[in-house]
Amino acid sequence: MIEEVDDPEVVLVEGEPPAGFALIGWVDGNLHLDQLAVHPESMRQGIGGRLVTAVIEHARAAGAPAVTLTTYRDVPWNAPWYERHGFAVMPEAEWGPELRALVEHERELGIEVAPRVVMRR
Repeated sequence: MIEEVDDPEVVLVEGEPPAGFALIGWVDGNLHLDQLAVHPESMRQGIGGRLVTAVIEHARAAGAPAVTLTTYRDVPWNAPWYERHGFAVMPEAEWGPELRALVEHERELGIEVAPRVVMRR
């Protein structure tokens, strides 16, 4: 069962103890998936997919026009996995100022050790 944790940024959690979570916030008026993680012992059981579905449902309920995220382009459980869940690469020309600042901040932190993309659903 996925449960919502009350916080300024919403955390969706599955399992007791938690086997996975999704951290979401708002970027340029869209719901933004900041992080999705599943405990290694709980992988390949559909938890990530259920969490993404919960994020999308939360976005719809909140009236968000889209869900955005940043991820590694070529890692199989990153961009290709999100594509299977209906996300597509978002062209840089369509990034809003907050999303652009977030990507720049990731670069400053050194997260861009491999090609990254912004995705939207």
